[in-house]
Amino acid sequence: MAAHRAVQMSSDRDELSLTCVAAFTRLRALAWHDDVLFAARGYELLRGRLDSKMSRPQSIEWQHTARYRPAWWRNMSAASRVTFRLCRDGFHALAVLSTGQLIAAVPGAIVTLGPGETEFRVTHQVSRGTRPLHVAVAPGDRVYWGEYFDNPARDEVHIYVSTDRGATWNVAYTFPRGAVRHVHNVVYDEWSNCLWILTGDNGSECRILRASCDFRNIDTVLSGNQRARAVACVPKAESLYFSSDTPLESNHIYRLDHNGNVIEVGKLNSSSIYGCRVGELVFFSTMVEPSHINRDRTIHVYGSSNGQQWPPLMRWKKDIWPMGLFQYGNAILPDGRNTSGLLALTTIAVQDADVETSLWRVNRV
Repeated sequence: MAAHRAVQMSSDRDELSLTCVAAFTRLRALAWHDDVLFAARGYELLRGRLDSKMSRPQSIEWQHTARYRPAWWRNMSAASRVTFRLCRDGFHALAVLSTGQLIAAVPGAIVTLGPGETEFRVTHQVSRGTRPLHVAVAPGDRVYWGEYFDNPARDEVHIYVSTDRGATWNVAYTFPRGAVRHVHNVVYDEWSNCLWILTGDNGSECRILRASCDFRNIDTVLSGNQRARAVACVPKAESLYFSSDTPLESNHIYRLDHNGNVIEVGKLNSSSIYGCRVGELVFFSTMVEPSHINRDRTIHVYGSSNGQQWPPLMRWKKDIWPMGLFQYGNAILPDGRNTSGLLALTTIAVQDADVETSLWRVNRV
């Protein structure tokens, strides 16, 4: 367990504050399943049951769940924190099905863990790019992910679906050649029973689309500008909240209501690609990336209890390692439904907390 270091921020508008209760080095938080947090150390998947009211949260024990066996050389690169960053090692996304089965993204593959199994098996080789950014689950354990690759020629881009709990994968929808660069995210909205699809990166390629789970209906809700360039979105009963991810303009948090109205509700210091809920509270994080517009070299976490005020709650400084090779500074917020009352996040490429997962008790002022 590490001694976590973050600069906590406050203002007269704060309705939330965060208290660090535990921190763990070389651990990456992946996904919540109610009060169970799944996290990875290299290619080993762990889980821990968490509760904000625990009398001794520092004594959290992580249980071995399963492992994935990558190419031999990745076991070597994952052993060092620096080469782990350089090679983009480890698990990058995880989805938990109603049966307890797990679907994950690792470098070059989508992998599946069935009931009673202890080792992930490859069920899809990723041929373009290295892995999707997120994996989504809809009712009936329909699982989705979108292709994320450089795509300089603007070839067609696919969204994949599995209807047999990750055993096989088929193309659910295809963006035609020239339509988008890649898919940033696919998110299931339990209140509207729909999928939100986020794409980028320039001009009309930036889209927020709403689709039925069978993709028979798909509508463009927002497109054509950098405001629509988003990776993170968090559905709630009354609205969809999303954060922009652009190095070309200032970034903000937006609220999209059921009538299609988009309202700017918060300012961000930089691009944002992660968002999550803790109960009914919503959080977004920012990252440090090369940009002539967003020059701040600190990572921030913003939170809100009412969707109107979004104060920055914490910040970390980017470390000295070059961003292109050793990753942008970031605070990763895990996917999934979180009923624990704790905010989990993984900081990477930051001073004093590199590749570290920390748990924060959320206090309402």
